[in-house]
Amino acid sequence: MSPRHRSGTQKAATVVAIVADVMALILGLWILMYLLDANRANDLVAFVQDTARWLAGWSYDLFTFDAAWARVVAGYGLAAVVYLFIGHAVAGSLRRR
Repeated sequence: MSPRHRSGTQKAATVVAIVADVMALILGLWILMYLLDANRANDLVAFVQDTARWLAGWSYDLFTFDAAWARVVAGYGLAAVVYLFIGHAVAGSLRRR
């Protein structure tokens, strides 16, 4: 493969890793805001909550712990870890090409 093509896959790998990191950052930020009891009437907090809820739609309320904070940490935390793992695995695969 040509160096130019290799450069394109390197850029794609970087983009995939950054997108995965941003997704995990949003989920982690929501977990932190929830645990610190952030004001949900604030526009930034509402945006982060809505975005995190959308990103973790598949894992939200997956676990049925008694404590609400544990459900938030487990559900959103699982989504963050999965996005990081899959995103960086795909990026690593692209870099090896």
